[in-house]
Amino acid sequence: MKDAKEKKGAVAPKKNKYFEIDPWVFWPSSVLIVFFIAVTLLVGEPMERVFASIQNNISEFGGWFFVLAVNIFLIFSLSIAFSKFGNIRLGGRTAKPEFKKISWFAMLFSAGMGIGILFWSVGEPVLHYVNPPAGPGETVEAARKSMQFTFLHWGLHAWGIYALVGMSLAFFTFNKKLPLTISSVFHPLIGDGIHGKLGKSINVLAVVATLFGLATSLGMGVQQVSAGLNHLLGWPDNTNMQVILIGVITLAATGSVVAGLSHGVKRLSQLNIIIGAFFLLFMLIVGPSLFIFSSFVQNIGGYLQNFFELSFWTETYTQSDWQKSWTVFYWAWWISWSPFVGMFIARISRGRTIREFILGVLIVPTILTFLWLSAFGGSALFLELNGLANITDAVQNNVATSLFVLLDQFPIGAFTSVVGIILVTSFFITSSDSGSLVIDSLTAGGKLDAPVTQRVFWALTEGGVAAVLLIGGGLGALQTAAITTGLPFTIILLLMAYSLTKGLSQEHYKLMRYDLEKERKSYLDIVTDVVSKREKKS
Repeated sequence: MKDAKEKKGAVAPKKNKYFEIDPWVFWPSSVLIVFFIAVTLLVGEPMERVFASIQNNISEFGGWFFVLAVNIFLIFSLSIAFSKFGNIRLGGRTAKPEFKKISWFAMLFSAGMGIGILFWSVGEPVLHYVNPPAGPGETVEAARKSMQFTFLHWGLHAWGIYALVGMSLAFFTFNKKLPLTISSVFHPLIGDGIHGKLGKSINVLAVVATLFGLATSLGMGVQQVSAGLNHLLGWPDNTNMQVILIGVITLAATGSVVAGLSHGVKRLSQLNIIIGAFFLLFMLIVGPSLFIFSSFVQNIGGYLQNFFELSFWTETYTQSDWQKSWTVFYWAWWISWSPFVGMFIARISRGRTIREFILGVLIVPTILTFLWLSAFGGSALFLELNGLANITDAVQNNVATSLFVLLDQFPIGAFTSVVGIILVTSFFITSSDSGSLVIDSLTAGGKLDAPVTQRVFWALTEGGVAAVLLIGGGLGALQTAAITTGLPFTIILLLMAYSLTKGLSQEHYKLMRYDLEKERKSYLDIVTDVVSKREKKS
């Protein structure tokens, strides 16, 4: 006889030796993705115009919504951290952290930023310096403002999105014993409907958003690897080469996928941090050290001083298109990445209190990101402001080459460029592996350890989508994919915040009752003991 959940629409994942899937999530997701790939390949070059039109319309009419929603996510996460819910432990009172903090931070940073920060750390500040949202470019004021906007795009708002999704998934999975799926977060709102059509639809949207968010990063990463190989070895830097590189790196990533979370992904994340630390330390030593540290302090001050103005700015009175290509894209990109990063950091955060989780996710990666941006982006601006190098032309010609052009200005540039290519490749593998584990869980009904074959399937699919996006329109197509999937998922995240509040309220009430009952029992034990002693004396 079927249980209650089955009657309400729950479908147990289908099992065999190679796949263990939730058919109502796996197949619709796969069909949508294959349909997109087929249309892009069949239409060919005109798809570039289609992608541009879609991106422009969403940014034009939905930009204000992205800006408002992302601020809500950050404010909500901070309010939860400092509320009565902050002491709730993910996994229950006795849960212990699975990973040490240094490993935890390494995996957070690798999953949350990874390829993107390598791609944009030089290019974005320089592009803002040349073409600022307001005022003349290539001035000292433009340089100062460029770092503030770069900090805005890579700072607290991005991690506030991840904190919301990660906290929600960890709480409902570890504390409420629900499957590790996006739909589980909505149990306080729809009850067992999370196992029905509505819940499945939410998970399908999460899979598609995750896949296209990942494809955006993987596409950027392979563009940078291709540009680096062209810069160093003269190899062709074109779409064909980028597609070949995607294939080679994706195949190489399957080894880490097979190794799983505790071995493959964890070790690669730690390797990323080690190489990244060397890379950062090198620039701090050989670069304009005093300028880097001074600008790091001043950039943070400017970011905090203008925080609310920058955060809520929608270029209403300037009527320009600058924000559509930058801020709106970033907010949509982070949102489309949020199921992937949120689910990944949820899996590695069992045993931490909600306050520790939120502050750890928000503060440590943000500070590391700001230092990285000040070192690389700041060094590029220093060279430009002092007329020591022409980074601007290289960035405007091909932003993917910006990191390597900067490294050429300092000692052992060829060697550090090789290290940069290795680091981008390593981040590519880590992102692909982490994404495969997450999508695998979503399409397997929340199961944490589905068959290896299934994880490999999704790793190959991610690479395939990234390749198709590059063929269909390059960087513009990648940005459009992120924005298109980010818009509907923004609504999901707003509902998620409300559902999480209800779930935490119920948990807090339960814990309060438990504590009161424990105190009452303790008091009764004391009274009983006193009465017993008096009776013995008498």
